[in-house]
Amino acid sequence: MLVSANLRPHASLGRVLDDLGATLLELVLGDPDRAGDIGGVAIFDPLEEPVLPQHALVLGVGLRDPAEIADLLRILGRHRAAGLVVRAPVSVTDELSAAVIESGVAVLGLTRGASWAQLAALLRSLLAEGDVGDAEPETLGGMPSGDLFTLANAIAALLDAPITIEDRSSRVLAFSGRQDEADPSRVETILGRQVPERYSRLLSDRGVFHDLYRSSQPLWVEPPQPGQDGFSVPRVAVAVRAGDEILGSIWAAVHEPLSEERTSALRDASKLVALHLLRIRAGADVKRRLRTDLLATALEGGVGAHEALSRLGLANQPVVILALAVQPDGPDHSLAGDADHATGLQRLSDAFAMHLSAAHPRCAAALVGDVTYGLVPVPRDEDGEQRAVRIATDFLDRVGGRTRAVIGIGPVAQDAAGMAAARASTDRALRVLRTGRGGARRTAQLADVHVESLLLELRDLVTARGDRPTGPVARLMAYDAQHAANLVETLRAWLDAFGDVIAASAAMYVHPNTFRYRLRRLAEVGGIDLADSEARFAAMLQLRVVSPSP
Repeated sequence: MLVSANLRPHASLGRVLDDLGATLLELVLGDPDRAGDIGGVAIFDPLEEPVLPQHALVLGVGLRDPAEIADLLRILGRHRAAGLVVRAPVSVTDELSAAVIESGVAVLGLTRGASWAQLAALLRSLLAEGDVGDAEPETLGGMPSGDLFTLANAIAALLDAPITIEDRSSRVLAFSGRQDEADPSRVETILGRQVPERYSRLLSDRGVFHDLYRSSQPLWVEPPQPGQDGFSVPRVAVAVRAGDEILGSIWAAVHEPLSEERTSALRDASKLVALHLLRIRAGADVKRRLRTDLLATALEGGVGAHEALSRLGLANQPVVILALAVQPDGPDHSLAGDADHATGLQRLSDAFAMHLSAAHPRCAAALVGDVTYGLVPVPRDEDGEQRAVRIATDFLDRVGGRTRAVIGIGPVAQDAAGMAAARASTDRALRVLRTGRGGARRTAQLADVHVESLLLELRDLVTARGDRPTGPVARLMAYDAQHAANLVETLRAWLDAFGDVIAASAAMYVHPNTFRYRLRRLAEVGGIDLADSEARFAAMLQLRVVSPSP
């Protein structure tokens, strides 16, 4: 079962039917208010074991046979799902009716012509996630802030007409009920969540948008002439503005001009819509910052980790940590420059968060500094690290190699007390990948790059203490600096080739006899016994971790 969004909505199935009914959904069987608030939206996948939030609304893509639907209902009943959406028309059989009663899961029908992607997008808008950590929802004008569908229905009741709320690009942000009272063009707009281009072009050519955005008063819009492809029911529209900024517009399908009272109501409603749109825009930033703070607190472990995990919905269950970053020497020109780099990181972080939400309904992801951390819950009886490897590999395959993204994978943290250690292991693996010392790897656990990580940490220690090369390596470096020789590089090539003169000479593009001469010379100059394993290891370690004097 693939979950399409990590939602914590505050709406029942009955509310969904009230807002999306007639135009998109119809109740086929069952009690829509039995399950209470919907806990998330999931897409049915016959090849995966269901992983559902409580009271999930499941989209049954491709289900037609009543017997298959009945079987799925019984499974969903054990998971306490709220409803199952299938493509209309639905053949109601005795077996299907019995399964609905047995499972307690309602069956809804999706109208023909509407795509599953459109329905999922509408549900994400309608079942808006509450602010992370807020105990009570905020309100504007007595309605939940950001709840545009409720506001659309309230405006429709004031005007006694179906309405849509649209942005500057004529994308539908919310709509009221009773859309079937309008014309086919309105239904087409609702199904596509976008005013069709031919209608937008028609309105633009007539100067409707120009007049609409220049005035604060509602604008009466006549239908086009008979024979033209357009709407048949007149519209009344008003711009939604915040100061001088145009945020969108409200469109009502009416059969006669509005009365003075309803005109004033529409004008006042546009101000309330503006507040909601501004609240949504600001709230997105607030929720992003709050989620980042909570995730950072959880990663640190300590006394606040348990509370942070609880507010993220991840308490009392094992989680695996993934850390996504971009190699600093990547060729991605879109990340060049501070502003573009920050925008690119945030865009990549959002894509990663969406990918994780498809893997599990209760994941959490946030950009902390220049690293995006993801917390993915895993069952206690499953190899969580291998699952994380599959998730990370799949994401990197999807984004390709343009951003040079890499992902470090940590061990499973069984509880809040294990978060700090798991995060440290994740960071160590990620650091090796970011420095390019992991070779061609794009994902890694610490076990995969443990030696490389130790060398980096040893190099940090050497740098902090200010250590410089000593002994044979120091003598060879001094000789090279004075005589412009390549004895250090000769030693490095020989050590890297494990004493294979042919391979080492080829790597340096010199004849093997020339290379052998240099070996004898560097042994004399450096005073190093190349037959001594301890001397070889000491030289190799210094060449890897100790920087030469400036």
